[in-house]
This record gives sequence, structure tokens and C-alpha cells, in this order.
Amino acid sequence: MLRIKNLHARYGPIKVLHNVSVHVRTGEIVSLIGANGAGKTTLLASISGLLPDIEGEITFQGSAINGLTAEKIVAAGISQVPEGRQIFGPMTVRENLELGAYLRFRKGQGKAVQEDLERVFEIFPRLKERIGQLAGTLSGGEQQMLAIGRALMARPKLLLLDEPSMGLAPLIVKEIMVRISDLRDNGVTILIVEQNARSALKISDRGYVLETGKIILQGRSEDLLNDGDVKRAYLGKDYKQFWEGRESA
Repeated sequence: MLRIKNLHARYGPIKVLHNVSVHVRTGEIVSLIGANGAGKTTLLASISGLLPDIEGEITFQGSAINGLTAEKIVAAGISQVPEGRQIFGPMTVRENLELGAYLRFRKGQGKAVQEDLERVFEIFPRLKERIGQLAGTLSGGEQQMLAIGRALMARPKLLLLDEPSMGLAPLIVKEIMVRISDLRDNGVTILIVEQNARSALKISDRGYVLETGKIILQGRSEDLLNDGDVKRAYLGKDYKQFWEGRESA
């Protein structure tokens, strides 16, 4: 579905990505893990058309999307949930969700948009309970659900998730990851960027490790979870005992 080949990206004179190649097959969850500053968000921005200063190839469903505007990329079937959620706090839950379908409203798809609104409420029932509530008054976990729901309102074929666990309590992270896994089971292909490597790899099919702008390791998520270097760098010395304790809580 998505293929990135020999991608280089920069912010002005600062080169951030170096010869990065990644692919995502239809129906997969693929994780991109790495430390803060490794270039993970830059990669998503390159895919989404938010970073024009790139070199290399980005194809989606066989067509090149290099140089397309963000609006055209959304229309092609790619939606991104940004780091930090970036919801519209002074607007209601409903209004935030409807903004996610802005391009579809312009095409006269109002009835289908309302059907998708109900689908989002099936995935995240708490959003329906808070439909008229100002988004800025939601909890962190509810805001993350809203951000994902807003992206789903565009009916994406590929969903890009940037640090969905950021700032959330462990139990809420677990719930969000279950919902993300459910989305894959319902036909949404997902590329997830995470510092919380353990959580991301547990729900994904394959993973890539990005370090200082370069892919240094890739493979099945199960293999990465058991890789000694990945454990030491991203999972912590006592990762197994820590996470087993969280899961049994």
C-alpha cells in the first residue's frame, strides 16, 4: 500500500532523514520506534505532504504522492493523527469530528458522514457520551480518542499515528492500543510512530527502528521484542517484569 524508497528530508540546512526505506502492506500495523529526535515525526510529515523539502520516492497504492498537497493526500486516503493530538479545544466533540470530514462535506457526502459519525461512536463510546462537550475539557485519553476519531472521519485507507500514548496513564495506553488493533481488524492499515516501543510492537505485525534519521533495524514485531539491542535501547533492563506487572493490574 505505502512504499518509501531512499527518502531524504530536511528542515532548511538541517538534514533529518537519510536514505530511509519503509513499506506498509494492506491490512498491517507497522511500528516505527526510536528515541525522541530520531526523525519519526519528520517521516510522517513527509508522507502527509507537510514537509515539501524531501528527496526520494513515496508511493501510495502504486501512485507517486511526492509533491502533492496535504489536502490531496488526505483525499487519496491517508489521514494523520498528530503528536499531541491537536484537537480544537473551544469546539465540541461533534464539531471536531465533523471537521475531520471537511473534504467529504464539500463533495456532498453529508449522509455518509453522519453514518461514519455513528461508526466512530461505536469504536469510542465515550465520545458519544460527550458529544456536546467542549473538546478542551476532555481527559487526555478522551482527547486521543477524539483525535483518532477525527482522522477516521475522512475514511482513510492508511492511518498515520504519531505518539498516541504520549502523556497517558498505562491503563489508558492499553485501552488506546486495543482500539488501534481493532481498527486494523476492521480494515484500516496503520503506521504507528511511538517512543513506547513495547506497546507499539505488541499490536503490530512488523517494525522499524529509526536512529538519528536512519533505519538501523527492521523485522517482525515479535523478533524485535526479543532482540537484545532493542531491549536495552528501547524497552529498559527490567521491561518484562515491569510490563507483566502492569498487565496483571
